Amino acid sequence: MMTRALAVSRIHTVAWPLLVAWPIGILAVAFAIPWAIFAIVQTGESNFTGSVSALLGVALAFYIGAMTQTFPFALGMSVTRRDYFAATLLVALAQVVGFGVMLWALSAVETATGGWGVDMVMFGIPNIFTSNPIVQLATYLAVLALIAGIGLLIGALHRRWGVTGLLSVGAGLLVALGLAAILMTWQGWWPAFGSWFADTPRAVPMVALPAVLATAFTVGAWQLVRRAPA
Repeated sequence: MMTRALAVSRIHTVAWPLLVAWPIGILAVAFAIPWAIFAIVQTGESNFTGSVSALLGVALAFYIGAMTQTFPFALGMSVTRRDYFAATLLVALAQVVGFGVMLWALSAVETATGGWGVDMVMFGIPNIFTSNPIVQLATYLAVLALIAGIGLLIGALHRRWGVTGLLSVGAGLLVALGLAAILMTWQGWWPAFGSWFADTPRAVPMVALPAVLATAFTVGAWQLVRRAPA
């Protein structure tokens, strides 16, 4: 099965610009813009930017496309659903590890250079919450895996039930989260919720939680893909 999955993974690697070049290129632009702004406006304090999310957005779009566009193409080439999904997971594993190590290395450079010379915090956000380099690296890996899982699930939902299914699930999620927020506010649970995040070991909310969600979303995507139309 592994040999077959490796062969099928070429469907994704042929489009390597979408897999590697575009994410890195957009990340570079997302880095350059705030760096230029902070270089001009010297505040003397740490300058936080969430521009690293640009990489996450491109990765999310890739996995949605893998389910909505590449998936039916692969089935048309007589690739089984199992082999295609396994191949997609192999590509996801390589991308998660590659980008995770890259972001971790960039965070080390960011720290060593005093925020790229302008006190900018873009890659070192996990460093704010923990000084453990292993947890920092694992955080990047877990978050990237979560993004891949979300993308696969969204794409699988679209393949299974179309736009109506996506909107229905989105509306249901919105209602569920809204009711949970109302309940927590009514019962006064927000302080305890915040204390849990503050007091629990950093590896739990930063690594374990996104890793568990990534696994659940990936499994859910597979269950949908098994029954999705070609």
